[in-house]
Amino acid sequence: MTQESTSESRRRFLKVAVGTAAAAAVVGLPRVGRAADLPHVSESDPTAKALDYVEDASKSKNPKHKPGDVCANCQFYTGTGTTGYGPCQLFPGKSVNAQGWCVSHTTRKA
Repeated sequence: MTQESTSESRRRFLKVAVGTAAAAAVVGLPRVGRAADLPHVSESDPTAKALDYVEDASKSKNPKHKPGDVCANCQFYTGTGTTGYGPCQLFPGKSVNAQGWCVSHTTRKA
């Protein structure tokens, strides 16, 4: 093979490789899970027990709980809105109740 045909083959390979990678990325996008698709954290979950998580903050018996503290206003909660469920950084791959609470609650800075 000549130098010129080797360069052409290399360029063609790179174009196909980049195109294939881009197509794979686009095809994979719809498979990304949405918060609504995440399983809900159960109060019986070992991590939930360790963090004293409750689905309804008003029912927390933990002395650290303050009125008004809910998952929806916690810095670890990445959901939107104040109702329903959303992802929490403390429970990877699961969603928590926006009106729930756990001992790790840290009020989000405005």
